[in-house]
Amino acid sequence: MPIFFDENKKTFTLETAHAAYQMMVDRDGFLLHLHFGDKLGGGSCAGLIDAGYMDFSPAPDIEGTNRTYTLDLLPQEYPVFGAGDYRSHCMAVTLADGARNPELIYASHRILDEKPVLEGLPGLHGACETLEITLRDRWTDLEVVLLYSVFAEYDAIARSARIVNRTGAPIRLNAALSACLDVPESGFDLIHFWGRHVMERQVERTPITHGKISVDSVRGTSSHQHNPFVILCDHMATEDAGRCWGFSLLYSGNFVACAEEDQSCSCRVTMGINPTGFEWRLENGESFQTPEAALVYSGEGIGALSRRYHKLYRRNLCRGEWALKQRPVLINNWEATYFDFDDDKLVKIAEQASELGVEMLVVDDGWFGNRFDDNRALGDWIVNTEKVRGGMGKLCERINALGMKLGLWFEPEMISEDSELYRAHPDWCLHAPGRGTSRGRNQLVLDMSRKDVRDCIHDMMYTVLSSANFAYVKWDMNRHLTDVWSAELPADRQGELYHRFVLGVYELLERLEGEFPQILFEGCSGGGGRFDAGMLYYHPQIWCSDDTDPIERLEIQYGTSFGYPISTVGAHVSASPNHQTGRVTSFHTRGVVAMSGTFGYELDLRKLSEDEKEQVKAQVKQYHKQYSLINDGDYYRLLDLTAQKDISAWEFAAEDGSRALLNIVYMHVRGNFQPPVLHLRGLTPDASYRLTEDNGREIGVWTGAALMNAGFRVPRSNACYPAGATDYAAFQIELERIG
Repeated sequence: MPIFFDENKKTFTLETAHAAYQMMVDRDGFLLHLHFGDKLGGGSCAGLIDAGYMDFSPAPDIEGTNRTYTLDLLPQEYPVFGAGDYRSHCMAVTLADGARNPELIYASHRILDEKPVLEGLPGLHGACETLEITLRDRWTDLEVVLLYSVFAEYDAIARSARIVNRTGAPIRLNAALSACLDVPESGFDLIHFWGRHVMERQVERTPITHGKISVDSVRGTSSHQHNPFVILCDHMATEDAGRCWGFSLLYSGNFVACAEEDQSCSCRVTMGINPTGFEWRLENGESFQTPEAALVYSGEGIGALSRRYHKLYRRNLCRGEWALKQRPVLINNWEATYFDFDDDKLVKIAEQASELGVEMLVVDDGWFGNRFDDNRALGDWIVNTEKVRGGMGKLCERINALGMKLGLWFEPEMISEDSELYRAHPDWCLHAPGRGTSRGRNQLVLDMSRKDVRDCIHDMMYTVLSSANFAYVKWDMNRHLTDVWSAELPADRQGELYHRFVLGVYELLERLEGEFPQILFEGCSGGGGRFDAGMLYYHPQIWCSDDTDPIERLEIQYGTSFGYPISTVGAHVSASPNHQTGRVTSFHTRGVVAMSGTFGYELDLRKLSEDEKEQVKAQVKQYHKQYSLINDGDYYRLLDLTAQKDISAWEFAAEDGSRALLNIVYMHVRGNFQPPVLHLRGLTPDASYRLTEDNGREIGVWTGAALMNAGFRVPRSNACYPAGATDYAAFQIELERIG
């Protein structure tokens, strides 16, 4: 059993493969955090607690005149506002009489041999045990049920809270976060992932000093600008050494992650729904469930932390038929045609793609309503039979006859003012009456909190998807939320709308995916604007970024790899010069970069040379050959792109060490440049490995120990381009164990 309760010491210990999580109920009934880190050998950390004394840090009423006890210095599992702890909190509540100072004390607990389903929310799944601890306000019957599900193999604890109103009157939640971790030390860094559209998840590592570092979104989605995943780590932590704690929120709306060093030089991290713009009226007898936060520990560096998240999310978050199934190599028509296409042109693209080994055609924006540009028709999810003559069923038959699958693009959460849907239901978009309306891409946002809106969108999508043998849906969202007001909610409940919007999107996804389990749903929000663990529960892959420049993608995919599996990263070979940057890169380099994700193409095949077409065939063959290694193998970042931006190198290694795939891309060549040495990982030390480039050229044989301990020198870029050194050269080297 991974969960132990010591009745005498009032301690809870949660054991995982390499770690332990421990907490205790103290003499006054408060639930205090003791440890989340390396294993304890059955010991107790209760001796770490020092209630202490500090002026201006008051004691709770139960302590009377005792000056040696204050919540302001104690590590807590679920700190609340108003109870004498002035640091970051998880819950703030206004009771019926206006009081805001609950004191949560231990009431009971139980150990479950399964993980409860969080109604309406995504969550981890699979075999595990769950500790459920009920805390109750000392003064009222307000309850908070804390959930700790232990995924021992991955050193992961899934945390959430259910707030239950049993006070006899309505209350208001002003903050309801998911998790808190107190570490009674200082000397930590926070790694977080900032960005913008077409440049998401850039790695930034910041020392935590006195004060707060807040990473958040108030855009209605997790956003391009910040990601709901952060890492707390030792100052000296590297890819291969040091303590690291990961915090990943399974939620796709407004969030906050806050790291703080307090007056006693202890560190606190909190994570959950962003309180900004949030307020929830909770009637007597009702409960509010917070999203789940997946906390993972590694005492062996940041790389091990990433690999634990990769396995956890591949196996215990992604679900359905496509969670672990091999994904088809696709071509998207967007960059080849934009809005200018008809069924014959699409079939022509499919014919060319099929000859090259591509397995699926995705019809992007423009197939519906009066959609000839991006200023109209969103919300009119009816096939335009002038473009797709005979309907989607006929088109699908023609595509399937070529041995290919068919996919389709939707943007279900959006509406154009120039649309039949808007003309019929102008009140269905988010808007505040008597005020102007903000527009993004000349589109508005549908009020997804409304059941009638979701039902209408569902029915249109169901009609289209059931009309043909579709294998794939790209679910896009191309603007953030503004004018967040709903005609369906009274004035005193408008603060619930941000969260109700997210719940509505989840509900629509749940319905459609239940009705079409054979369809692979890919997420997208202007690329990577909603790349979060919550969406991975519904979308086993997400379009990583609208930026398809391979050199830019190296940094984007590097940052994404810290918390998300490679199998979830949508990545394609696009045209050169690149449509976003104008950069010219070789077809080979574009293929190497895109092959570190769900591989496909986003270009006009008619413009490819015969040599490039042969490269497409070779790339598809190579991706199929390496598929299990890329998507299921252990991923290693071999060079730090935050320290240097000359070369990017990463490796996929089979768990049993039988083979590996080394990828190297030159980002910039410098004069008199000495290529660095890479220390490979995941190999069998006493075995020999044959190294072969993807073009079949054998490089040589090395032992695993030599490659890991002495290293492998990066080839010079002019080995790829004999005419001379050049930027953007790429190498893909296969390693096969031979003894």
